[in-house]
Amino acid sequence: MDENNITYDCLRGCISVKREEGGIDCKYKKGCCKLGVFDWLEGIPEDRANEIFEVRFKNTRKGYYKNNTSGSLKEGDLVVVEAVNGHDVGIITLCGAVVIAQLKRHNIEFGNLEELRKIFRKAKPIDIDKWQDAISREHKTMIRSRQIAADMRLNMKIGDVEFQGDGTKAIFYYIADERVDFRQLIRSFADEFKIRIEMKQIGARQEAALIGGLGVCGQELCCSRFMSEFKSITTQAARIQDLSLNPQKLAGQCSKLKCCINYEATSYLDAHTNIPNIDKPLETEDGPIYLVKTDTLKGVMWFSFEKDSMINMFPLLSAKVKEIIGQNNRGVKAKSITSKEEAKSSEFMSGVEGDSISRFDEKEGENRNPKKRHNKGNRKRENGNGKR
Repeated sequence: MDENNITYDCLRGCISVKREEGGIDCKYKKGCCKLGVFDWLEGIPEDRANEIFEVRFKNTRKGYYKNNTSGSLKEGDLVVVEAVNGHDVGIITLCGAVVIAQLKRHNIEFGNLEELRKIFRKAKPIDIDKWQDAISREHKTMIRSRQIAADMRLNMKIGDVEFQGDGTKAIFYYIADERVDFRQLIRSFADEFKIRIEMKQIGARQEAALIGGLGVCGQELCCSRFMSEFKSITTQAARIQDLSLNPQKLAGQCSKLKCCINYEATSYLDAHTNIPNIDKPLETEDGPIYLVKTDTLKGVMWFSFEKDSMINMFPLLSAKVKEIIGQNNRGVKAKSITSKEEAKSSEFMSGVEGDSISRFDEKEGENRNPKKRHNKGNRKRENGNGKR
């Protein structure tokens, strides 16, 4: 198979291969598309779900359809499905028992299957050719639609365009901070592209999920890889984790707070229950000690005898801090802790400021390679034997 004739379409999860006699063949490529789903119940029979299939289209758009054909269908089949007007082409990504769980997840009652749209047939070569022709028009349509919206001075951004499988309708995904009157825009689009128009507003997070990209972690964006629902994220979750409240570091590619900030927030909330609240210095026999920083997950709190200073810090477990607070509340100073924590403090600070920056430099006359020293010693012995 010639690699030059293969086109990868990860937005839909398929590959297109040009036939020598003309036309295009399409095949499902599992794991290539966004928001891919792994069927954990594959092979487990479920009579009620044999006629229901999950069909995916471009990006993250999916739907559930019932089999209205006389033949059997399986995962990876390209099918022609019912649309509001005309028909669409998609790929079956789930079938069997796991479809029931997906229906419950999307609050679709299993008893109302008559409301589901139908799968007409497996896609024929003529359907695939028409589908691929519509796909080839998407990028040019998106660029032109942006120009039209800019000429009309509308405060909106068109993020993506998706054509229906029969090429008679297109969905324009747009972002707008305020309400936009695009009635004239729809008429302009219909006159320009000669198709039916559907405008669908999305948010900044949905746009990032549609377009995709790489995060600062080096991995694909979570919203385009596995997230299908977006939960609210606040700066309070960042404060709980002692993260720097720097907008440039906390914001993702969508210019909103990163979704991953919520991942460990609950763990930090649980860990904070064991950390005592300190609003004043603790009194000890050696003098007052001031809280410098806290390792929440380890339950370790670092103190110093100098206020707002990180010099000569020493760690205390949260349980020990609670004990000292209890003694101070009774008017008793805690016993000296310097002797107990001096070794830990020196060990911690040695990694920060104790070593010299030139400690790795070779000293004059010292060879750090033991193999070279061994060879050098052999040469000396040979020369000595020769002199004798």
